[in-house]
Amino acid sequence: MSIHFGSFVAVESAALDIAPGEFVCLLGPSGCGKSTLLNAVAGFVQPAMGDVLVGDARVRGPSVSRGVVFQSSESLFPWLRVRQNVAFGPRMRGLDRAQVRELTDRHLELVGLAHSAERFPDELSGGMRQRVQIARVLANEPSVVLMDEPFGALDAQTREVMQREIERIWRDAGATILFVTHDLNEAILLADRIVTMTAGPAAQIKAVYPVELPRPRDETDVGAIELHRRIRQDIGIEVSKTLRAQGLE
Repeated sequence: MSIHFGSFVAVESAALDIAPGEFVCLLGPSGCGKSTLLNAVAGFVQPAMGDVLVGDARVRGPSVSRGVVFQSSESLFPWLRVRQNVAFGPRMRGLDRAQVRELTDRHLELVGLAHSAERFPDELSGGMRQRVQIARVLANEPSVVLMDEPFGALDAQTREVMQREIERIWRDAGATILFVTHDLNEAILLADRIVTMTAGPAAQIKAVYPVELPRPRDETDVGAIELHRRIRQDIGIEVSKTLRAQGLE
């Protein structure tokens, strides 16, 4: 698959298969097309060449079968309570009141926010708002969840908590996750496989690293340290290319 914006080639000849229920992290230097690739899977942008397939179905646009969790929780409706935010998708799908309530209650419980169901987003911490966003996506029962640096705006302590939480939620929900991050430690803690990309423009998939470490993971484990070293070296080469292209050394 290739993605162009006019004459600009963002992604060139990218090919990746993701198994149902797999957790895959995308890593690469800034501007390499990670979010662009994720947006193509979401249906927000169309490939210039090639196709995106979910199962046997070609992606032609956005769909509730592919939920997106954004970096910012500003996508929540601030005038709606937590329960109403989570219930919004099922209501728009035309489910009856009992189904909407069951889905809403189940996913609020899943993300640990049943006790905050009647609060407004601005009454919650950043980590709690992100959990509301995750619950809202999962309440649509997508087969694929796309996450674009969902913890990037959180402080280090909250981010660590959310990393453990998303691993638990993924395990319980059983969805396929494609997760964009700049944080190599985060990728090692979460992913079944880590996919690195070359520097843009015309970025390509460079390498795929299976993460064959038992869960829950510890970033100080010898295997995690060795994998971190290998991938950091891989990405460092691409970052150097980006800097040279900008006239920097």
